[in-house]
Amino acid sequence: MQAAAISSCHPFHQMLAIVAAKIGMDGAMLEDLFTSGVIERFLLNVIAMTCLIFGLFYSRYRDKELVTAASLFNIFAFGVLTILGSVEFSLAAGFGLFAILALFTLRSEQISKIEITYFFGSIAIAVVCSVQGTTMPFVIVVVGFVLIGAYVFDHPRILKSVDGIKITLDKIDPDALSDPAKMRTDLSERLGVEVMTYQIIALNYITDMAQINVFYRK
Repeated sequence: MQAAAISSCHPFHQMLAIVAAKIGMDGAMLEDLFTSGVIERFLLNVIAMTCLIFGLFYSRYRDKELVTAASLFNIFAFGVLTILGSVEFSLAAGFGLFAILALFTLRSEQISKIEITYFFGSIAIAVVCSVQGTTMPFVIVVVGFVLIGAYVFDHPRILKSVDGIKITLDKIDPDALSDPAKMRTDLSERLGVEVMTYQIIALNYITDMAQINVFYRK
């Protein structure tokens, strides 16, 4: 009776009721799913994550792999945090768990500061949307602050975009350490871009090679 009552109130709920019947979910469990606000929070989470990852990050950096990883991690984090929120599990333990998972995932490949920031933003949205005990208007406002902050502070008109690249020189320049200004001018002429700064990673005097991180503006 409960499932029938729920299935008659909204087309989306009707679809969920059909799916629930197929997998053997009883009416009480389905009603609890609707009344707990999990569905609304999940939809808000997906919308906010899409705006952050696809609308901001992908449109600016075109990194398909990180977009896929951050999107899926957001969904996984939301699911696990929702379950943890329904049982007696401390919030601090939950944050610690996901900090370990995030570090384990990200250590498999070196990524830039911008990428790890957006990745953490995706997780943060999942945490904000999944934690119970907060009202939907409050969650919407917090998520809105997150998206507005990411849009403003990473906007190319706010801070001119500076790209970075790792290069290997087949000869150690004598001005690399003694005259940084001359070294920047030389790198700008070689690369055909405006070199803002550089960072020496390694100098090998045996092979006479240098590894340098170059930060430039087109």
